[in-house]
Order: sequence, then C-alpha cells, then structure tokens
Amino acid sequence: MLNTATVSVPATSANLGPGFDSLGVALEFRDVVTATISDVAGVRVEVSGEGAGALPNNESHLVAAVMLKALEKLGIEIVGLDLTCNNSIPQGKGLGSSAAAIVAGLALAQAIALDGHVDLDWVFAQAADYEGHPDNAAACVYGGLTVAWANEVSHSRSLEILPSIHAVIGVPSGKLLTEKARGLLPESVPHADAAFNAAHSALLIVGLTQDASVLVEATDDRLHQNYRAQAYPDSIAAVAALRAENISACISGAGPAVLAFATEDQVSVSQDILVNQGFSAHSLAFATTGLQIS
Repeated sequence: MLNTATVSVPATSANLGPGFDSLGVALEFRDVVTATISDVAGVRVEVSGEGAGALPNNESHLVAAVMLKALEKLGIEIVGLDLTCNNSIPQGKGLGSSAAAIVAGLALAQAIALDGHVDLDWVFAQAADYEGHPDNAAACVYGGLTVAWANEVSHSRSLEILPSIHAVIGVPSGKLLTEKARGLLPESVPHADAAFNAAHSALLIVGLTQDASVLVEATDDRLHQNYRAQAYPDSIAAVAALRAENISACISGAGPAVLAFATEDQVSVSQDILVNQGFSAHSLAFATTGLQIS
C-alpha cells in the first residue's frame, strides 16, 4: 500500500448539443489532487483555486467521501487522510467538476491500495455508476472525444477530434446544480424530437472527426436545452448569438456554461461574443489524455 498519491483530472463538457448523456469531451482545465494517508485520525482537506473557502474541508468533501468509500470497497482501513486540492475546474458550471472529483477519489483510492496501479476501466465503471450517467466520467477518465453508453454496465469509446477545431468556453457568474437541471426535463418527448437528436448526434461525430462544415447544424438539440432555458436564459442567448455568426455552440453539460466548437478564424470572434454577453471566455485545448496518476 502507498502512503501518498497524486492525480490530475480534466474538465469535461457533456451532451455537446444533441448527444444527451452519451457524448463528451475533455478540456484542459485540470484539478490536481494529492492524498496522503495519516496516523492522525480524521479527514483534512485543503482547497486552493476554484472552490477555495466554499468547498467542505472534511470527510464531506466529494473527493474524500468517494475515496473513503472506495478504500473500504478495496479492503483498506485507514486512520486519517489529508487531501490537497488545487482546482482549476469551475464549480457548478456544467464543466464536469463533480465527475472530476469522483474520478479523482476513485483513482486515488486504487493507487493507494494497489501500490500505484490504477485500472482506468474500473475507475470509469465506478464513476459512471456513482454519477448515474457515463458521459462526463468517460471523457474525464479517457480524454478526447468520447461516446459512452450503458446497458447493465457502462461502456465508452474514444475518438480523435479534428485539429482544426478549437474549444471556446463561456463561463457565467451563476451556478446550476445538475439535480435542478435534470428536474426541468420532461418524462417523455415527441418521437420526432427523439429522431432529430439521434440523427444530429450521428452527424456531430462526423463533424468533430471528419467534416467541421456540418458542426453548426450538428450541435442543434431538441431534448434538453429548450426545457432548461428558464434556468439559464443568458446562456441560451449566448448560444443564439454564436450560432447567428455561424459558430457551432451549445450548452455545456447541464449548464450554465456555453461551449463553442470554433475554427481557427472563429476563436477570437467567439470570445468577443461571449464577453459581450457577460461571460468570461476561455480558449482551451481538448485534453487528449484524461486521468493522470503520479
């Protein structure tokens, strides 16, 4: 058993418009978390960066809670735990901060228990089960563009995004809990809307991996964004402003952040539009690797 381990986990954007609960990408906002087993009883969490002063500093911190549960499942008993979290992923914005914390906790537990060995497939399966949907977990663990699905267990495949496509993220000041966002969705949708999203999800894969010219059309959605619009009207307005300039844009995950897939000549325009809409704008690389362990 190791005494200490460090993991790095990327931000993620899920859904990508039509790919509800199935498509995701990893982004180069990263949280770096170090866990150290201690002989001093209790859990102590030090947070810097995003969430500092707001997140719990004890066993109720999500990374700690997940790690303790995973260690118990792995048959490891500890007296005390010290966590140091250096966070870059915005909290409660639809950029996968919860998935990153869950993946970090699981990976740290396995690294501690198995002398530094971490099974990415085990981490993904456990994280998808913990979250209840596999899209963010898949992108966080494996990196890149991921297609995830669940039968009795969760599965994922990774794809390479065209190098000509850049991610531009608009981050608003407000937050939206995923649970609240999911509560705004209807129990059923019209068959025509389901067929529309199935077709556009397939087209989105083509757009991100083969032909960027179809991305504006491919990122259209009828399953979730309009139903949640009341929770983030400013984000819907920002998406509309980007799309009016022929820039493919959608709500990131459950929102309220906005994601644009921009070509090289659209990056600065996308940032300007987002800033004018009251968002902080970030041009990010797609994270080609997900979970990293040291």
